[in-house]
Amino acid sequence: MKDPGRPARTLPLLIAILGWLGLILQLIVSARAATNAGRSPLAGILDALCYFTVLTNLLVAIVATSGLIGGRGFVAPRGVLAATAVYIFVVGLIYSLLLRSLWAPTGLHKLSDALLHDIVPLLYVIWWLCCAPKGGLRWAQTIGWLGYPLAYFAFSVLLGALTGRYLYPFADISALGVATVLRNGVFLLAFFEGLALAAVGLDRILSGAQRPPRIL
Repeated sequence: MKDPGRPARTLPLLIAILGWLGLILQLIVSARAATNAGRSPLAGILDALCYFTVLTNLLVAIVATSGLIGGRGFVAPRGVLAATAVYIFVVGLIYSLLLRSLWAPTGLHKLSDALLHDIVPLLYVIWWLCCAPKGGLRWAQTIGWLGYPLAYFAFSVLLGALTGRYLYPFADISALGVATVLRNGVFLLAFFEGLALAAVGLDRILSGAQRPPRIL
């Protein structure tokens, strides 16, 4: 493989640094908020780790860091790299379209918010489009990529049903009812699948290979 150039080498480092920084700041903010509310800092950290945004940024940071440790940029299978691009793209898109207007963070929270919802998603998607190795993705792989968002949606609904704490308004059974929440879940999975198929299509176009090898 030809040397992909400096962006392919420096972007993973930048993504890893900013990803871990955003996560650490978010955990600090959540721990402080829990303490101010008379709860333990650990409870605040666990609260933060329940959010799709935090978990997906954690995935990005792990993928980036594993590549740096390996010394060859991103070393995860190409399907993992592409699926992660889909997940983190959804983080930024859903937040910008549906959630950003619901609150106005300040201080460290504003910085962590920008890192986790804007900067890291943008950098990772740019890296995947411009620098990630292409070729070998299959249409059928996209079904497997739905496992993560499906498991998370089920977790968030179950958490809300058991505790009354709904992480996202479109999964709030108490406010919307079971039928509407299930419909929202179907729409979200269809949205993920559409983006996943688009990612495979882009992979094939950008690779320039009509019959790529089977790479998981």
